[in-house]
Amino acid sequence: MLVQALSESGYATDAAATGDEALEALQVEAYDAAVLDVMLPGISGIEVCRVVRADGSAVPILLLTALDATRHRVAGLDAGADDYLVKPFHLAELTARVRALLRRSPRTDPPQLQVGALRLDPATRVVAYAGDAVELTAKEFSVLEYLMRHPGRVVAVSELIDHAWDRNYDGGSNVVASTVRHLRGKLRTSGPDPIVTVRGVGYRVGAAT
Repeated sequence: MLVQALSESGYATDAAATGDEALEALQVEAYDAAVLDVMLPGISGIEVCRVVRADGSAVPILLLTALDATRHRVAGLDAGADDYLVKPFHLAELTARVRALLRRSPRTDPPQLQVGALRLDPATRVVAYAGDAVELTAKEFSVLEYLMRHPGRVVAVSELIDHAWDRNYDGGSNVVASTVRHLRGKLRTSGPDPIVTVRGVGYRVGAAT
């Protein structure tokens, strides 16, 4: 349910079934945020958090716990968690807290992205082209956001897959081409196609650098 909720909100989401799997994933991959259940099988979410912080990682961490006692909340925060959420909770609150963590993360990305007449707000997930609002699916938004974070640079298809699809995706590159085709169709209603295809490599938004 958590993976589905986060995926539908536009996040490429990986899942780990145990504390050991979570720790290994966090030590290998560069995630934008992590959601950890305190009561994971194996090592606990609090211990995963403690080890990750000892390794020097600043990844924003949200702890999920059914334990509402003050000592458990304090233990999680002392271990380096940025926020906690007590179960049961609404999925809308979970996704809102993840968005808040990302806004407070040490990344220096601008609050709004603009390339030419194309504007994208990562916080509100609003896209406008030449002043017209554009409704995008979660995957279309993720692809466009990544391209706009690297204006003028050719982004490889494999890089887009790594960003917008989870690590279990084993399909071909056609899914990217299909997503970009639909994205272009929506943007073209407001102006010239802002996405440049570099054959055999990938896609670019903005003038070449």
